[in-house]
Amino acid sequence: MPSGYRPVLRRPGAAAFFFTAAAGRVGIAMTGLGLLWLLHARTGSYGTAGLATAGFALAEAGLGPQVARLVDRFGQPRVLPFSVAVHGVAVAGVLTAPSPAAIAFAACAGAAVPQLGALSAARWAHLLRETDALPAAFSLESLANATAFLLGPVLVTALGAAGFAAVASTLAAALVVGGGAALAAQRRTAPPPSRPGRSLFRPRFVRLALLNLAVGLYFGTVGVSVSAFATEHGVPGAATPMVAAASIGGLVSGWCYGLRRHRVPVRLQLVAAAAYLAGTAFLLPLAPSALWLGAAVVVTEAAIPPTLVLLNVLTETAVDPAVRTQAFTWKNSASAAGSAVAAFAAGHLADALGASAAFALAPAAGLALLVLALALPSE
Repeated sequence: MPSGYRPVLRRPGAAAFFFTAAAGRVGIAMTGLGLLWLLHARTGSYGTAGLATAGFALAEAGLGPQVARLVDRFGQPRVLPFSVAVHGVAVAGVLTAPSPAAIAFAACAGAAVPQLGALSAARWAHLLRETDALPAAFSLESLANATAFLLGPVLVTALGAAGFAAVASTLAAALVVGGGAALAAQRRTAPPPSRPGRSLFRPRFVRLALLNLAVGLYFGTVGVSVSAFATEHGVPGAATPMVAAASIGGLVSGWCYGLRRHRVPVRLQLVAAAAYLAGTAFLLPLAPSALWLGAAVVVTEAAIPPTLVLLNVLTETAVDPAVRTQAFTWKNSASAAGSAVAAFAAGHLADALGASAAFALAPAAGLALLVLALALPSE
């Protein structure tokens, strides 16, 4: 392990909670797509499968922050066992119940899924308080998240295509429940419970939530537009290697960012990352070929992991420790909301005007991120 990461992982209990949460996040990354494969295999209907997946995602985004509020109030060791138990029972219900009930069970699974990324980030913030090591720790979190959402869909797709959709969902649930239960057992590194009544939605945090929304707009645009571009140019199979190359490029970027301590203030780093993203995103709608687009997506994606790390650092400093888990969870929900909106808009633009028009949303998202970063007040 390089020296930039070794000191934080050597903190007592740090490696245990980090790798526990990282394994569980692979399960979370598998769950939504796994439900799609499972219910389509059972019913033959993408409509039914899509409804269950949407119910899972909406419940996770809407109720996840409320579960996080309970975590802040009562502590991870007390809330996590109930959360993972409900999630496990709900997934079992999806696996065994007929279609109408399976959709309801899918929504329950989303409502109860533990937000392991937010829980791990809250532990880092508690463990490394009053130190300058948080950027390295949050870089590790960014790497774990990117790796989970690279490996998870691949595992689900491979199992689903081979006719083992139920195995994929069972494996996902086992990783989530096992990771959450193991995290609950690690009491030493858990942040202490807090008193109720602390305010989260202050102006600075709202601005940070909007910054995460802008990052989500970029994610949603690229996710849809790459596939539309590849299909439009007669090479639909090129979409997968392009997305994989961008993900690997982002992993390398995030890894390198976390290797060193940065003396430039965090806000100025965020402005620089947003300017880079906005500038390179203009390459995407100009792409004449799949090869050009693949290179442009990799170059643009390099801005994402440092941006996410910086937003985590700013979030940690902007909120009271008593609402830290809620803050990290709302941040993720804001990004998910932006991704959903952009995916919808990009899909309609791709249908009406072509993939290049859909890609025009990417520099717009980058510019929104830059404007919001510039408007963010200094510490």
